[in-house]
Amino acid sequence: MTQSDPGSDPGPIPAPELPDNTTWLQGGPIKLAGLRGKVAMVDFWDYTCVTCLHTLPYVKEWHSRYADHGLTVIGVHAPEFSFAHNSGHVRDAVAEHGLTYPIAIDNDYEIWQSWANQYWPAKYLIDAAGNVVYYHFGEGGYREMEAAIQAALKAATPDAILPGIMEPLNEMETPGAVCYRVTPELYLGYQRGRIGNTVGVAPDKPTTYRDIDKHAEGFVYLEGDWLLGAESVARPIGAMGESRLHVKYLSKEVNVVMHPPLAGGSATLEVLQDGLPLAAEDAGADVTVADGKATVTLDSPRMYRLVNNNEIDTCELTLATSDEGVALYAFTFVSCLVPEA
Repeated sequence: MTQSDPGSDPGPIPAPELPDNTTWLQGGPIKLAGLRGKVAMVDFWDYTCVTCLHTLPYVKEWHSRYADHGLTVIGVHAPEFSFAHNSGHVRDAVAEHGLTYPIAIDNDYEIWQSWANQYWPAKYLIDAAGNVVYYHFGEGGYREMEAAIQAALKAATPDAILPGIMEPLNEMETPGAVCYRVTPELYLGYQRGRIGNTVGVAPDKPTTYRDIDKHAEGFVYLEGDWLLGAESVARPIGAMGESRLHVKYLSKEVNVVMHPPLAGGSATLEVLQDGLPLAAEDAGADVTVADGKATVTLDSPRMYRLVNNNEIDTCELTLATSDEGVALYAFTFVSCLVPEA
């Protein structure tokens, strides 16, 4: 079996079959045994995962290019957060990104476990004999994956006439692009999070937090009324005043997974960078800058793009809100630059 990292070849590995009780959001049911003689690719993803979102355009294009040549793409949505078990949220994301290939819902991680998968995203290529012949975890490796797809299709149908390997769809994959060290993904709940407050941390109950002023990179600092839960921090019902959250980071882009109030409606957070309203030229796609303020409106549970600085630098991000029920789950950071010509 070939992989994106060099290593010994363990020989043919039969692809685990998809369970009979699999829930299909669209395009199913599918059994891998029924695809013998054809090529398949299984893509594990989550709609809140920034690296998954970066790879989706490639998966879409491979489906478009090679479905008529015998490739079946199967998306397996395995939720990272509890709210992502809601198939309605997944359906909205599928529509937003224009995914037309079959999508399986793996809320119980049955497919995930049968494949011994550990990553979002993860792509497994299955040849016409039903064996896993190539895999790749995370972003990148798109030319290699497409070459492997073509090789598997050619092995199944030697006279197939296939298109050339496509050019990069994202500027981060263009020649010369450089990705630098960034602050690692930062979770906000007490199970996996890194809370920087040194005193007064109280899991699972509304608490008023004091900011300690001095902040280290890669930690979350709470100020005001918050409820620290297992996988998120939320502004509790009945909170007083304004709640703030501080993160010192090294990156170019900053994204955060957030959930609007469970009681319904939307919520607004003010976005500040280094103590000042985020500038329009540094604002991510989900931030509105007007009247001297930078704000993001939460209207659905998803990943929000907050910051897109021109350069990689160490900055401090502050999110402030007075709306009850807002929940924040995880920050992700991206630092790939394309040098100017």
